[in-house]
Amino acid sequence: MNYAAHNQEMSAGNNVKDTTLLNTEPVIFSKPESAVILKGKPFFVPDFAERFDYETELIVRIDRLGKDISERFAHRYYSEVTVGIDFTARDLQQQLIAKGLPWDICKGFDQSAAIGRFVKKDTLPEIQNLHLRLDIDGNTVQQGCTSDMIHTVDKIVSYCSRFFTLKMGDLIFTGTPAGVGPVSEGQTLEAYLEDQQLLKLKIK
Repeated sequence: MNYAAHNQEMSAGNNVKDTTLLNTEPVIFSKPESAVILKGKPFFVPDFAERFDYETELIVRIDRLGKDISERFAHRYYSEVTVGIDFTARDLQQQLIAKGLPWDICKGFDQSAAIGRFVKKDTLPEIQNLHLRLDIDGNTVQQGCTSDMIHTVDKIVSYCSRFFTLKMGDLIFTGTPAGVGPVSEGQTLEAYLEDQQLLKLKIK
């Protein structure tokens, strides 16, 4: 819930009437290690839900041990970034939200996290001015800029470290811009960061 336009597009479908309450602090959830799609492997559409959506996001990789990190020092705890896809079982999520239940299973299921190739952040523009996009079968379906984030990358890193000790190799997804949608078998997804293709995978 880190881009206002995405919050607006999701509010009706998820029965959230006032997204302003969600903007005061980052909304966080966890994905286990088993959620990561291995390099070169496709996303196999599971059978426990009817609709699985793509959510393209900037990802930072933690490279120092950290706890209660000050926001002004958060940039020291990651040196590489990439773009990835947070796959979401959308209809299952809507059912859980309507019942007031946690929705971890619709986000953290096996192979729900596609991770692109990491690049040094120093080779890119400033962290809060990065453009990302997703193409499906050659057509751009989602795009955004980190300048539109409600919570900056450094605030997210700092906020997470209040509750979790961050360790080397931890990955932090930073939210998705507007334009999410469902995937279908046979599609090819390509994710870009500043026009660099960092991720490509098939849907099967």
